[in-house]
Amino acid sequence: MNLNLFSSDPPAGGSAAPSPLSDRMRPSSFEELVGQEEIVGAARPLRKLIDSGSIPSIIFWGPPGSGKTTLARLIAASQDSAFIELSAVNAGVSQLRSAIDFATKQWRDNKRQTILFIDEIHRFGKVQQDAVLPSVENGTIIVIGSSTENPAFEVIPALRSRLTIFRLYHLSVDDVKKLLDRALTDQARGLGENSVTAGNEVIGRIAQLSGGDARVALNLLEACSYAATSEDERKVITVELVDQLSKDTAILYDKQGQEHFDHASAFQKSLRGSDPDAAIYWLAKMLKGGEDPRFIARRLIVTASEDVGLADPTALMIAIAAGEAIDRIGLPEGRIPLAHATVHIATAPKSNSAYKAINKAMKDIENGESHPAPDHLKDTSYKSAKGFGFGKGYKYPHDFPGHFVQQSYLPEVLKDKKYYEPGDQGREEIIAERLKKIKGKKSE
Repeated sequence: MNLNLFSSDPPAGGSAAPSPLSDRMRPSSFEELVGQEEIVGAARPLRKLIDSGSIPSIIFWGPPGSGKTTLARLIAASQDSAFIELSAVNAGVSQLRSAIDFATKQWRDNKRQTILFIDEIHRFGKVQQDAVLPSVENGTIIVIGSSTENPAFEVIPALRSRLTIFRLYHLSVDDVKKLLDRALTDQARGLGENSVTAGNEVIGRIAQLSGGDARVALNLLEACSYAATSEDERKVITVELVDQLSKDTAILYDKQGQEHFDHASAFQKSLRGSDPDAAIYWLAKMLKGGEDPRFIARRLIVTASEDVGLADPTALMIAIAAGEAIDRIGLPEGRIPLAHATVHIATAPKSNSAYKAINKAMKDIENGESHPAPDHLKDTSYKSAKGFGFGKGYKYPHDFPGHFVQQSYLPEVLKDKKYYEPGDQGREEIIAERLKKIKGKKSE
């Protein structure tokens, strides 16, 4: 628990460890804040709430390094409120109760509200979230939570309904450049007194590699400042040094969180939308982010059936083969059959007729259209079947010209029901023609 987060004075004796550049350069006022103009810009809703002094309980939902913690601290500094900061990673119910007790005393003795900032609130379980709920309801505390995960999935409905959710986004490249330029020149908090030089190309490269994460950008700049070669009493950061130190650190992917589902969705929609370039990009991003290749193979198999279907039946075979290849050869070579299947599915003709047909039939059954098999279609493999009249009147299609004979296969009440409607792409055009001929025979 921390009740004084805004003091920059080190502990007595100077024993505090040096703060990283990303922490030192954290904005100390709204004027220094970069990005998130949609919610904190002039006349925007959150800024109006802050200026009015009427702060509701809030969740800031956004990616790492987008300014969630900074915003919480700036809001607390702008209000005449006590401020407590907890991390959901290591705080339990006892810490929450201590915070609530403190807030209760503040209101009772000083008529002063308390802002409770819960970093990574999505990591709290139901027990911890339930412990906060009564105090949010009665106004004892104002909760400001930060989350990289969608609150709709991670915050219990009772608490979520009492919080205003503000969505934050990755910083733009230009926003990150502003932060890096400020860090290079700031003599009090940044690298201004360290004689560090970084040209526009270097700043642009760091901004690009950061993926819109201010913390990643500033940490990389600081690492480069330590490793840079001195020239004429100045440390010069080069693009080559930036690339050497960055490696894979800038890949924005969390295979256990919302990024996992968002990237899988983008991948599958690119396949469905017949964009092989986008599909390959999302495949590469997931692989570089450490995604389980078997999960990717399963997405390929699903898409091959759902979105390509009978327009190109070989797509399913190729997707299954890619999955089997992954099991046999693993990564990194497994990326090649995954790419093979990805390009095939993305460029194949599309049809979702089988997908629509099964959904339509299942909905009918859910709505009460669950009927027994007609007697002439029932199993006749056991001795007493014929005694019940099962199989009587069944016509074996292979005994007839064209291997087809007119007879009913649906329950009587559904005899005219149509579930499968062939599309007009790829092989399904041939299927549609065959069904048209069969329909003609039925009408004879």
